[in-house]
Amino acid sequence: MRFGILRFPGTWSDVDCHHAVNGVLGQDAEYVWHKDVSLDGFDCIILPGGFSYGDYLRPGAMARFSPVMDSLYGFAEAGGTVIGICNGFQILCESGLLPGALRANRQLEYRCQWTTLRVERNDSRFTSACNAGQRLQVPISHGEGNYYADAETLDMLEREGRVLFHYCDAVGQATDAANPNGSANNIAGIVNEAGNVLGMMPHPERSCEELLGSADGALIFRSIIESASFDKLRTSRAGLTH
Repeated sequence: MRFGILRFPGTWSDVDCHHAVNGVLGQDAEYVWHKDVSLDGFDCIILPGGFSYGDYLRPGAMARFSPVMDSLYGFAEAGGTVIGICNGFQILCESGLLPGALRANRQLEYRCQWTTLRVERNDSRFTSACNAGQRLQVPISHGEGNYYADAETLDMLEREGRVLFHYCDAVGQATDAANPNGSANNIAGIVNEAGNVLGMMPHPERSCEELLGSADGALIFRSIIESASFDKLRTSRAGLTH
């Protein structure tokens, strides 16, 4: 599988993402500069964490206008897999590829800590290697990770199963105490209507090896890889029947 890792001025989790998918999981990975206009040949695009354009105006607001974003719209519209992590999630919301917005943490302070995520479903291309209800240990590192959407949007996301991850406690309860930033409904990650674009605030690339304290984040990337392999096999078999 071939991953494209977008780089904006101020991106700084790009190397971590490259190490996770290439160094740990053995997949092809290539950096893509924000001024590039082609995403041809990639199976998955990663928008890493960081401070794109220094988070001027607000996180993701300026990156949304980078030349590569036009290509990302087309890539997502064609069904390509996209995962935005932390600042990447903020960019996806600013660009309209995902609903809602990320606001300042309710504590009004930067939070860098381990969190527990509850996997809500395992029939998505981002969670197929997990079990529904499984708890993952994945760290956060952000100052503006407080997910917000109006009540109607929140109801729609929950009703349609588009919330893939909720912050929870050790026994899987989505309590206020387990919510590290004040996100509505304890939301940690959502997908678009088609299910091919994921935005999440926690950093799975920083929990792909036990040496780092958890390898649970690798399950998210393994899900992407396995889903892509299944799609290619299905396409190949369909071609043989015609």
